[in-house]
Amino acid sequence: MLRKLTVVVGILLLAGSLSSAAAQHGTIVDVAAAHADFSTLVGLIQATSLVDVLSGAGPFTLFAPTDDAFAALPQPVIEYLQGNPDLLTQVLSYHVVDGAIRSADAATGAAATLNRGHSVDIVADHAAVQVSNASVIAADIEAGNGVIHMIDTVLIPPITLPEVDPLAVTENIVIAGSSTVFPVTQRIADLFNQDGFGGTITVDSIGSGAGYERFCVNTETDIANASRPIRASEVESCRANGREPLAFYIAIDALAVTVSNDNDFVDSLTIEQLAQLFSGGAGMTWADINPAWPAEPVALYSPGTDSGTYDYFVEEVFDSDETSILNAPGIQFSEDDNVLVVGIQSSPYAIGYFGFAYYQENQNSLRVVPIEGVIPNEETGASGEYPLARPLFIYSAPGIMQQKTQVADFINYYLQNVNAQLGTAADQIGYIPTNEYIQRQSALFWLAGAGNLAGR
Repeated sequence: MLRKLTVVVGILLLAGSLSSAAAQHGTIVDVAAAHADFSTLVGLIQATSLVDVLSGAGPFTLFAPTDDAFAALPQPVIEYLQGNPDLLTQVLSYHVVDGAIRSADAATGAAATLNRGHSVDIVADHAAVQVSNASVIAADIEAGNGVIHMIDTVLIPPITLPEVDPLAVTENIVIAGSSTVFPVTQRIADLFNQDGFGGTITVDSIGSGAGYERFCVNTETDIANASRPIRASEVESCRANGREPLAFYIAIDALAVTVSNDNDFVDSLTIEQLAQLFSGGAGMTWADINPAWPAEPVALYSPGTDSGTYDYFVEEVFDSDETSILNAPGIQFSEDDNVLVVGIQSSPYAIGYFGFAYYQENQNSLRVVPIEGVIPNEETGASGEYPLARPLFIYSAPGIMQQKTQVADFINYYLQNVNAQLGTAADQIGYIPTNEYIQRQSALFWLAGAGNLAGR
């Protein structure tokens, strides 16, 4: 689920063991080097010419990602940055603003960075300070030549991916996984073929779990579609077979809880009511949820247990304990979302859930149910206001992308074209486009995955 991280400015404290007085006697590099949370950042700065800049007169403002923020980046990305000093300098200089901006003086607006003048977006109010997609978690760490603000996310500057010519791409690509992601990947595959791709792309809809198995354990596929992040056990399976999984966040899904259009009584449900419904004991009726609703048995439809949609629903509704839903009397499970659609359509007392795109395709016969009073749509899904909004991914691995150039080219094409295919217009897939910050992250991840191919 997308969540906006905010931090109360009133409790932003100077972190670390340095006193303000001592901090005044060192440069930004000196102060950061003495701070327990900045060891990765300092090591990277010292590997570039930026160390000389930040040791100069200034003043500067450094938005400093913590060690945890860097640890959240895949290891191949860190290694790629370390091996490409120019790009590393661009990324690090994007965290530096000319002049000292302290929290008391922070104002909402764009602030030009040392990276070619590219700006970060500052949003400041009485409750929080955001810098682009990062939150300030400790402010006003003073240095002799400026000020440091600790942030929880590595900022990524604009990155331009190389152009892809599908006419120049051959050989085959094999993809399998999430039924939710399937329509997105199939659309991009169709476009790639239309633009002249000379090979064959196979896209199988088998569920996220089965997709990870084919990718990590059986090593049969080049790309895994997934509607949930890869699990630690799956990462280990991948690594055991020489594959370092690399995620590309390609869309946002507002998971749709739906009923038949013939259902004229359910106006909204809470997460608690969803849990009641999908763990319903024998003979549970709609009246057991709300006395004003019919005393008719509830018919339950759910994606199968191999589905990332099922995993996500269990995590959000049942706090990851699947016992109740597995034991719900009469519940119908299917890995095929079209089977779920048919089942829900068949009765005014049925209810089920699946990706928003499948609701969009069938909205003439289905009605989406607001959750916690929020209707799923592009706006509420992108903002995270809708409680069941979630990210969608494709996964590959640097080893695959570098050995099979057609896979790297297809992923590049995917990233550059996917947002135009998403949305709720008649010719679009009913998912939500990612924002600029997510797109920059995916571009950086692609460069790291493609390695030297990026410079072809």
